[in-house]
Amino acid sequence: MSKLATKDKFLDFSDYGRTAGTQIAQTLKNTRFTPIHVSLLFGVSGLISIYCILSNHPYWACFFLILKSIIDAADGELARIRKTPSYTGRYLDSLLDMLLNFLILVTICFVSNSSLLAALLAFFCIELQGTLYNYYYVILRSKCKGADKTSQIFENKTPKAFAGESQKWVGILFSTYQMSYGIFDKIIQKLDYSAATLSKFPHWFMTLVSLYGLGFQLLLIGLMLATGWTEYIIPFFIAYSLLIPVLIIIRKNCIKQKE
Repeated sequence: MSKLATKDKFLDFSDYGRTAGTQIAQTLKNTRFTPIHVSLLFGVSGLISIYCILSNHPYWACFFLILKSIIDAADGELARIRKTPSYTGRYLDSLLDMLLNFLILVTICFVSNSSLLAALLAFFCIELQGTLYNYYYVILRSKCKGADKTSQIFENKTPKAFAGESQKWVGILFSTYQMSYGIFDKIIQKLDYSAATLSKFPHWFMTLVSLYGLGFQLLLIGLMLATGWTEYIIPFFIAYSLLIPVLIIIRKNCIKQKE
């Protein structure tokens, strides 16, 4: 079950794991595995990739980063197949992604000549890039008849838990999300607040923005590891942020609300 209505689907460079993730979800739909279990599994895949980086196995690191993206697509698909949306899963997914991004960049800093300050800056840049993609994507999903019920354009208050999940844990995870992701959300919303009033974005624009999606970011990291460009990963993602103002300028000048 897609997050987007058919007419709103676009070529998403960050979503290459969707087909395999859907197959995994279909395989698990009649088992005891829950979407939370799948989220934890992609966390394990991310940790294995970190171990491979430290052990100088760049090809395996690349493999497990890509596998992480595939499994990351499976947890949401499983929830949609079973029609069991969950704020617990939604926030846990985001927090695991953020933690793994941090650990991956610190690990790359450790095995390269990059400074810790540069690694922290690259982490900030990667999160800001991903937030821009998510911001536009959530706006699009909120305006179409897709299957996503857990993402809000503005995460301003603790949502009411769905049946079957704990309101206490939803509150804890939401607060943690706010403390970690809140700064990135506020920056992007400040830069392009009016985007939330739009009814849709053209396919070409969303495809361009998908270059900032987490799946594509991990693919780039994996390929750079596998091709021996480890030293360039951290400076690349810092420089990659130069595309942020370009995308926002394109949005403001080319995609406007019709009068």
